[in-house]
Parts: sequence; structure tokens; C-alpha cells
Amino acid sequence: MQEKVKKYPTDYIHLEDMAMKTAAQYFGEELLGYLGVKEKPVRVVPTEIIQLEARQLYQDFNFEMENGWWYHFEFESDEITEEDLLRFREYEAATSRIYKVPVVTCVLCSAKADSVKSEITCGLNTYRVQTIRLKGENADILFEKLKKQGKIYQEDRIPVLLSPLMGGKMEIKDRILQGICYVKKEEDKLPEIEIGKMQAVLYAFANKFLSAGELEEIKEAMAMTKLGEMLFDDGVKAGEEKGMRLGEEKMSQLTIRLLDEKRYGDLERAVKDQEYREKLYRVYGI
Repeated sequence: MQEKVKKYPTDYIHLEDMAMKTAAQYFGEELLGYLGVKEKPVRVVPTEIIQLEARQLYQDFNFEMENGWWYHFEFESDEITEEDLLRFREYEAATSRIYKVPVVTCVLCSAKADSVKSEITCGLNTYRVQTIRLKGENADILFEKLKKQGKIYQEDRIPVLLSPLMGGKMEIKDRILQGICYVKKEEDKLPEIEIGKMQAVLYAFANKFLSAGELEEIKEAMAMTKLGEMLFDDGVKAGEEKGMRLGEEKMSQLTIRLLDEKRYGDLERAVKDQEYREKLYRVYGI
């Protein structure tokens, strides 16, 4: 009997995490350098910790650094609570004990608060995390520089992808539209898979932050990109008049499912390989 696969609702509750994890997965060294981490990552390391009671601890991302330390990254769009800090401490302690390595936890926080909670005291022990806030970066300055350049260089890619999380007066919608425009200019210079990943990050932020009306503008701009063509093709193949919309919903469901299961390699292949993507749609009943 074929196993019944649970269908995931079409929502965007995990989209900011998706965007940040995608950035970490595919642009690790550049991302860490931009965030001010001096040590260089040498490889991606496990994020799924299994304790004796077989309870699985899912972390957002781990890097092994050249000095032997592990940097554990968590992405938080809301305020950091005491419960969050207790959870991070548990992740850190389990990882350090099992893999015999020192661990530093960094929380990339996009909350609008002026200050975020970064430590908690329990008995004699005070636990701290390193918080990184992008609200101190100014998107206005970034895009003014890009306007003068007329294009994006390698060192600009991560700032452009993270621009929706920065401070500044420029509307988030305009940041994403400009980002799509600059990334599209790189379509002939970078591998198709890399372009698709960058466009997917921007589109995820659009779904996270924009209203329905603003999102329509993003969809129009995205329709002319590699990612937009992929989404449209998926919808048309299913025989729907509103192919773009159906393609978006199917890919969103698949992306959320693969990220929940930490199947990053399958997600990368799905973005590039339509036949494999269709196979996954059937497997998950999407």
C-alpha cells in the first residue's frame, strides 16, 4: 500500500527561514564575511542532533571553522525570548558534547526592536549568544552605490539578498525589485542554478514582507527571470489558466517540505531539474 503523504498547507510561515538558510547553504563564506565573522568556514557540518531519548534537535545551520570551532547560526524574525535562549543553549550543549567541539551560537535577528535579548542567567551560569542585527545597515546607501556601478559585483550579492532586512527609507518592495533587476543582469555571467537560488531568496522575502498588491508587482518582474519561467512552466504543464500562481504554490509547498526535512541537496536539484521536481511533487502529493 502506498504510504499517504501529508500535504502541507500553502503558507509562507517558513519563508524567511528558507531565504536565510538558502543564503547560508550556497553563499556560506561570503555570508559569514559580510556578517563580520573573521574565521573562514571549511565545511558544512551536521545540524540534526539525536539525543539518547531519540528526540531530534533541528538547528538552522552549522559551520566548522578553520580554528576547529563550530559556528551555530539561528535565524529569528521576532524578539529573542528566554525560551529561545534556553533552546539555543540546549542545541549548543548537545552539539559540543557529541562532536567534542567548542560551539559559538550566532543569532541573525531581523526584529525592529532597538535592542534584543542575548543572555540568560540560570543559577551560577550565564549563557550568551552573539546577536547580529541588519537593521543597522542602510539599504539606501547600498542601492545608491549599485546605481553608480550599474551592476553588482561578487561582494554585493549577499548585501542585495539581505537588503529587505536592513534599515533605511527605501521601501522593501523597491529593494526587492531592484535586487531582481540586478540579479537578472547576471544571468549570462553566472550558472543558472546560482541565479535561481538568488532569485528564490528575493522572492521568499517578497512573500514574507509584502502585501498582496505589492506582491503582484514582484510577480510581474519575476516572470521574466529564470525562476519565473520555471514556476510558469510548472503551472502550464498542470493545465491551469493561472499557471504562474499554481507554479508558485507548488514550489512553495515543496520548498517548505524539503527544508523541514533538511534535504538541501534535493532542493538544489529540484530548482534545476524540472523532471526531478515533478517526481517530488508526486512523492509529496503536491
